[in-house]
Amino acid sequence: MPRKNKQAEQLTAAQLEEQEIQRAFEQGITTLRDLISPSSIEIYSDHFRLGTKYGRTIYVYGYPRSLYTGWLSPLINIDEVLDLSMYIYPVDTTIVMKNLQKKVTQLEASIAVNSEKGRIRDPELEAAIGDAEALRDQLQLGQEKFFRFGLYVTLWADSLDELNFVQRKIETLFGQQMVFSKVASSQQEQGMNSVMPMCTDQLQIRRNMNTGAISTSFPFTSADLTQEKGILYGVNMHNNGLVIFDRFSLENANMVVFAKSGAGKSFTVKLEALRSMMVGSEVIIIDPENEYQKLSDAVGGSYIRLSLNSDVRINPFDLPKVVDSEDANDALRANLVTLHGLFRLMLGTNTDGTVNLTPNEEADLDQALIDTYARAGITSDPLTHQSTPPTIANLYDTLLHMGGSGPSLAQRLRKYTTGTFAGIFSQQSNVDINNQMVVFNIRDLEDELRPVAMYIVLSHIWNVVRAQKKQRLLIVDEAWQLMQYEDSANFLFSLAKRARKYYLGLTTITQDVEDFMSSKMGRAIVANSSMQLLLKQSSAAVDVLSDVFKLTEEEKKRLSNFPVGQGLFFAGQNHVHIQIIASETEESLITTNPTDSVR
Repeated sequence: MPRKNKQAEQLTAAQLEEQEIQRAFEQGITTLRDLISPSSIEIYSDHFRLGTKYGRTIYVYGYPRSLYTGWLSPLINIDEVLDLSMYIYPVDTTIVMKNLQKKVTQLEASIAVNSEKGRIRDPELEAAIGDAEALRDQLQLGQEKFFRFGLYVTLWADSLDELNFVQRKIETLFGQQMVFSKVASSQQEQGMNSVMPMCTDQLQIRRNMNTGAISTSFPFTSADLTQEKGILYGVNMHNNGLVIFDRFSLENANMVVFAKSGAGKSFTVKLEALRSMMVGSEVIIIDPENEYQKLSDAVGGSYIRLSLNSDVRINPFDLPKVVDSEDANDALRANLVTLHGLFRLMLGTNTDGTVNLTPNEEADLDQALIDTYARAGITSDPLTHQSTPPTIANLYDTLLHMGGSGPSLAQRLRKYTTGTFAGIFSQQSNVDINNQMVVFNIRDLEDELRPVAMYIVLSHIWNVVRAQKKQRLLIVDEAWQLMQYEDSANFLFSLAKRARKYYLGLTTITQDVEDFMSSKMGRAIVANSSMQLLLKQSSAAVDVLSDVFKLTEEEKKRLSNFPVGQGLFFAGQNHVHIQIIASETEESLITTNPTDSVR
């Protein structure tokens, strides 16, 4: 007997321990529920308060006659906190057909009554009959199905005033599209429950819609620029997604970057260049302000410093070593056209872009260029293009010994052969750009020589691009300097227009938006660029860009108030609000000030 009592006591102890564990477990669940639940909920007729947050549910009750695809996109991409819920109920086609028959009969009767009473025709009735008949035909053929559709939106804010402001904002967005909404008056609790992810439609406010109309309400239309391949540009501020994009997937790979000084344009472009190299692209940069040397040194690139005191030489008479037979036949003629633009820039273009060369001088210069190539053994025959090209010194000699305006042109050209600017462009090229990153620095060139140097460097790069097709990026910083002169602007536009054929993506960067966009060629370059990045702008520039890019009032307002590193990113028909973000390693390579996250 004592033994049985002992066993009973052990059993009782085990049960007590189990009960204790059970109580502890239940207490843990209760505590977790307390942690995740709001402290309180207050329901009012036109809003509710959940903890410290104010909420309001509105429903859509009226729609226009037709809806376009993506009409919900402005609402989904709005920079406000909201929850959106859709309820779609399929309806039996047989029932819909019967109801449509009754509706058509009623409408036709109304038209007949109006006609008997001598009233003028009602276009709204006629349109309704036409829509009903068209829908009946589509339902009969199985091309359409019928649904009942409910759309509810819950808005959130930190105060009642802010909630009212957000409501007006949402109603304005809806009103612009002839979509009408109302507050779920005295039904805020039901509205809140209807929007929560429990799939309980307690409001039950629905509208009849066919398949086409329902499809336009597809909710996942937020501005999204994420692709399976490409490089990371930044964070999409609309939805906190990543902007991963391959610019070569567009109709052309050209890009323009507009920003005021200090807004982060150089940082952004250097980041893109660094990441593009990681996926195999070659990068060529024209650097007017010595901003890319640190990056070039870090990746083992070629940094070519152009100045009157350097040993670097670029011969503008070089011909591209092209393999394509069509390009080879046209190589000399194309280079002659390029040289015409160059010498107009060197000899006869004023700072305001006007040309001083007379028609006779133009003709003599053209003949001199042809003769200079011929004396070097180079003709239109592609087989002669491997000969050593002439130089500006040879052109000077040709002009000096020809008739007409030749000697006068030779004197004007002398400063580039034996004068102040001699050497840098009057000898055979010794530049090798066989590297994944090549930077041409022109900071130390005189102001008068800088546009000429940019033109010659671009021409040299273009010859290399045509010789071998590779995925390349060409970055032209401070491009407004080229847009000041008609011939250099035309050449840059020609590059933008033809780059796609040679797998080249041209990036033009400028902070002088007004000068760039006031040029006809500047606007043409923008039109031929499938990607645009607009960072923080001056107030004057915002108006110019707004006209070109058809910005909304909200985008205009933001454009002049963006923090450093944020902007509008356009890629084809898509555009997003983007935040440029770099890793610590990338930032250390591309920033010129370690204390700045973006420069």
